[in-house]
Amino acid sequence: MGIGSIALAWMLQQEQALAKPASVAERQVAHTLLPKKPHHEPTARAMISLFMHGGPSHMDLTDPKPELSRLDGKDYSGDITYSFVNRASKALLGSPWKFEPRGECGTELSELLPHTSQIVDDMCLIRSMHTGHNGHEVSIRYFHGGIPAVLGRPTLGSWLVYGLGSESQNLPAYMVMTDPGGHPVDAVNNWSPGFMPPLFQGTVLRPTEPRILNLNPPPHLKGTLQGKNLELLSELNRRHLEQHPAEADLEARIASYELAARMQTAAVEALDISQETKATQEMYGIDHDATREYGTRCLIARRLVERGVRFVQLFLGGQPWDNHTNIRAGLPGIARKTDQPSAALVKDLKQRGLLDTTLVHWGGEIGRLPVTEGTGDQCGRDHNGQGFSIWMAGGGIKGGMAYGETDEVGHKAVTNIVTPNDYQATVLHLFGLDHRKLTYQHNGQEQIITAKRDCHIVKDILRRPETVAAETAKEA
Repeated sequence: MGIGSIALAWMLQQEQALAKPASVAERQVAHTLLPKKPHHEPTARAMISLFMHGGPSHMDLTDPKPELSRLDGKDYSGDITYSFVNRASKALLGSPWKFEPRGECGTELSELLPHTSQIVDDMCLIRSMHTGHNGHEVSIRYFHGGIPAVLGRPTLGSWLVYGLGSESQNLPAYMVMTDPGGHPVDAVNNWSPGFMPPLFQGTVLRPTEPRILNLNPPPHLKGTLQGKNLELLSELNRRHLEQHPAEADLEARIASYELAARMQTAAVEALDISQETKATQEMYGIDHDATREYGTRCLIARRLVERGVRFVQLFLGGQPWDNHTNIRAGLPGIARKTDQPSAALVKDLKQRGLLDTTLVHWGGEIGRLPVTEGTGDQCGRDHNGQGFSIWMAGGGIKGGMAYGETDEVGHKAVTNIVTPNDYQATVLHLFGLDHRKLTYQHNGQEQIITAKRDCHIVKDILRRPETVAAETAKEA
């Protein structure tokens, strides 16, 4: 039975997580996932981010532009930055799809989003997002890490878990669900803890069953024998940690081993969607080929936050919204895959009483240009970080509104501009955290999530506490 300590030391050495030499100063901060008190009263306790890599075309989905349709085929008079100059054009391309007012609020959405149109009264559509960069990676890192293009920064999920800890001791606080088609653009950087300890990185669920490998022990080790083994290993771990205090990698690995044992029961139950009613599964589109895979992940995401997971993020393989060519065929396909499951997630959270405390985000890192890329039936749209749309729902967000505007053809954000830093500051505020006070010491400097301290919380999209109380009383 003494092999446990040897095995632990070997695994730590393989992962280069052994203690530093005595000549190297030790860090004095011991990080944990125990729940932490926020700076102020939060409205959100969990978040599900549906990240749409590639840049959804806002003027074809969420931002109707009659003037763009009127000028279809005419040259754009403004300046444009292209990513693919060899296929560039200044000819404006009106949307081939129709827009209609939806819900009681009357927000206009495209015919490509029939299911999202059903939740429009619960969501805030931000039409004035702006990164100032047209590239994918530069804008992805801006959204996730707070500074354009820079690698090695903790992601939003890492900051939330660092600031608030975990509500569940049986499941990881930060979970990532990848696509069967492969990793998204920028791969594992999308859920990296950056300069924070690995304790705060995203835990990846496999895109196909089994979603967690080796979750169950062999039959001959189950029960009392396994319990005694784990108790001994836990004691050995504690002794080892006492000899090497404040070693972040060591703490993280020991914590992960202990969590893995607790997950044997909790994760199996959380990932089992067969417990859901047929009506719930159909609402997510699990009965249809086009929506089954993404619908299953959205349903699992709801089950995870229901069980105390703090942050769940769903990714798509590659960048399927990157419609440089044949947008007339490509855009309807990816919209069909994600539209029904995304809307079902909001509906399901609401009917279970979870939407008020669960923030849902939908959106990509950039949008598309109003001019055509290429010609004829195979044409598409190039990158555009100057103006695009995302939507948010729940967690203290005001529903039934559209916020901000792009210009008359959808090229640039012109009213109530929102940057990724503003988005991050607003999300942290909903969780009770001040982005200026949530700091981490790295290389002798005090780090915060945003590139600038003067970014702003978008207060116009937040529900006032008295409004929330009145609506709750009315529902009761």
